[in-house]
Amino acid sequence: MSQTTLPESVVGEASVSGVSWGAVAAGAVVIAALSLMLLAFGAGMGFSAVSPWSGSAMSTTTLGVVAGIYLLVAACLSSAVGGYIAGRLRRKWARLHTHEVYFRDTAHGFIAWAFATVITAAFLASASANIAGSAVAGLAQATGRQATGSPVDYYTDALLRPTGAPASTADNRGEVLRILNNGLREGDVSATDRSYLAQLIAGKTGLSQSDAEKRVGEVIDQAKVAADTARKAAARFSLWLAASLLLGAFAASLAATEGGQLRDRSDIEV
Repeated sequence: MSQTTLPESVVGEASVSGVSWGAVAAGAVVIAALSLMLLAFGAGMGFSAVSPWSGSAMSTTTLGVVAGIYLLVAACLSSAVGGYIAGRLRRKWARLHTHEVYFRDTAHGFIAWAFATVITAAFLASASANIAGSAVAGLAQATGRQATGSPVDYYTDALLRPTGAPASTADNRGEVLRILNNGLREGDVSATDRSYLAQLIAGKTGLSQSDAEKRVGEVIDQAKVAADTARKAAARFSLWLAASLLLGAFAASLAATEGGQLRDRSDIEV
């Protein structure tokens, strides 16, 4: 029975990995570095566009749209540069069909983008956790107590704000805060809790029962509006982020094919 012996060059080619991990790592590092640089630049420009003075800065809606578009552009640029480097630095593949070379180049760009996305996400998560932990610890040390940092604290202050001279409300603040937190979590404050809050506020501020109930309703509505605004902002940011990631993956893959083709043509010209 005869045996077919493959040429050594073909055997060597088959034994070599189809992924040039060095090129992928280089492209991923470039994508991550450019992404962080562009995000830092965008954050600086965003802070410069925000002002506490009314009428002196762009609206929140406009700022959100501009930030989303910038996120798309930054993702496209950083991914394209990194993908091009991954494709240009990969090894040359001999005796492969053009479609296979195209697929491998595309895969190099996509893998580099995926690797960079994981690196960037891990870095941002770690940095955010460290910053948040330091801020909470510093605030707790400065106040001498556990810092809650809840946005509902403001509405608690509004509920217990007296009409005349300020009164001490430290004994009831925690209870009111828990009632508001529970109401926001459940979607509404129950009638029993509303009545209790109105009685508590009437006793603390000197308001009549009807005025106290009116204040409770107004502040609860304000808290709902703030929570709904935050929810919509988070949803829009998530959609912009998903779109930027999708665009980045496409840009990295496309740029890698261009880099790979230029790498092969440069060998032929030489």
